[in-house]
Amino acid sequence: MKLTIIGSGAMAAALAEGLAGKYELEFIARESQKLEELSQKHNASYSLLGQIDISGKNILLCVKPYALDAVSDQLQGKARTLYSILAGTPISALTKKIDAEHTVRAMPNVAAAFGESATALTGDEAIRVEALEIFDAIGESLWLGSEKELDIATAIAGSGPAYLALVAEAMMDGGVKQGLGRNASMALVKTLFAGFAPLLAEKHPALIKDSVMSPGGTTAAGYAALEEGKVRDGFIKAIEAAFRVTQK
Repeated sequence: MKLTIIGSGAMAAALAEGLAGKYELEFIARESQKLEELSQKHNASYSLLGQIDISGKNILLCVKPYALDAVSDQLQGKARTLYSILAGTPISALTKKIDAEHTVRAMPNVAAAFGESATALTGDEAIRVEALEIFDAIGESLWLGSEKELDIATAIAGSGPAYLALVAEAMMDGGVKQGLGRNASMALVKTLFAGFAPLLAEKHPALIKDSVMSPGGTTAAGYAALEEGKVRDGFIKAIEAAFRVTQK
């Protein structure tokens, strides 16, 4: 199957990296330099945006939501399938702008480049199996029953890497503040994150916490400081705030 990626930004590049070798790719974008770099890297065909015929194509729409109008004006014909990763852009808005037999909304993240994306999907049930197959190629995908759920998932799966990056950076800085070298602090946090994924796959977070926290110990002291700083509340509010943006 050939997939046509429209866009040349960070998510387009991450998706291309994860899908390369598993699907035939082609690119459409407005920026010629990035377009050429992507096409050369993945040995793919490309076209500059401008009255492009998308008839029968399987489109991965990877542009910013505000660019939908400008981009759709440059597309002609009826696509076979439209996969949109535009946050907060409902299917009703997409179908008014881009004609396609099937339309699916997807929310992957930049870990797609390493085949580790958490991707939420919703849309045309007729293409569900195919959609899951495509996005399973870049990690693990989950089909949701409504666009509201997809918008909530966007706040977790899509924005999540930024939140986890904040945690990682803060922990690194904490080590440095106490006197640990920057390189050593970074190395420890990187290893910590790599080792946490298989733990989370097997145990509920509360059980992981309980297995580490001994009475009156170091973890208990640190955990109490996090609670005092309302870190848990802050993350819950972050998901809420991100979700609200998708509803505007």
